[in-house]
Amino acid sequence: VETFLEENYAGIDVEILEVTERAGLYEIALNVKSEGQSQRMISYATKDSSLLFPTAIPMDAETATTDPTQQQAQQPPAQDITKSDKPKVELFVMSHCPFGTQAEKGMIPVAELLGDKIDFDIKFVNYAMHGEKEVNEQARQVCIMNEQSDKYFDYLWCFLDSDDYTTCLSEAKIDTSKVDACVTKLDTEFKITEMLNDQASWSGGRFPQFLVHDAENKQYGVRGSPTLVINGQTVSSARDSASYLATVCSAFNNAPEECNEQLSGVSPSSGFGLSGSDESNAAICG
Repeated sequence: VETFLEENYAGIDVEILEVTERAGLYEIALNVKSEGQSQRMISYATKDSSLLFPTAIPMDAETATTDPTQQQAQQPPAQDITKSDKPKVELFVMSHCPFGTQAEKGMIPVAELLGDKIDFDIKFVNYAMHGEKEVNEQARQVCIMNEQSDKYFDYLWCFLDSDDYTTCLSEAKIDTSKVDACVTKLDTEFKITEMLNDQASWSGGRFPQFLVHDAENKQYGVRGSPTLVINGQTVSSARDSASYLATVCSAFNNAPEECNEQLSGVSPSSGFGLSGSDESNAAICG
């Protein structure tokens, strides 16, 4: 389990604390370390070690009748976040990082709720850990954000669910000719394909660079996906929507009434797909 997680989720160290039997499975208590922070998590594995489950949902009567959206949100850690009238919120991700997609699923409802009361952007880490498909997808998303921003969340929700950009371009009614022209221009400006093909230029010799938001990455010291920056300050938050809302709203000089809304306190699932949930965690790709 330790080896599998460390090899498939870069940037984390895993230590098994305890293994017990439960309901015909192994219940595994893990200590997951990332960015100097530790988090205890519970996962499950079949006894032949062929399947690993990041989490499990008890099917007892009490749990079955509980509305998951009413579960208590993780309280944001005490942080002295710089305040402003209109907070600038930047979420740095890699498009195919399972923890980045988890963060996006938690944050988008906050951005949709607060609307133009915040200055919100999704930006990309300056190296891509998931190959050519990630480089291409990130260029595509930058162009949709820049030129067809009113359709971006529709596209992104679809992509986070299906990982099928072709279908999502159609469903979100994206003008693909504009996207293609923009991607070509972006590729020339930031040498995206050139650096993808030049392994000598790869970050640490392992991952192609993606420099569209390189200046911001360097300014904030971004080290992985996801990284949340509010008013120029890197901050921590649980990844459910309620926790993200509380964290963002703490950055207002005068919080708007939308900050009193109740969003889901359930941590979204990592990876693609909009159903399910995961244990709250601080794991990153980095």
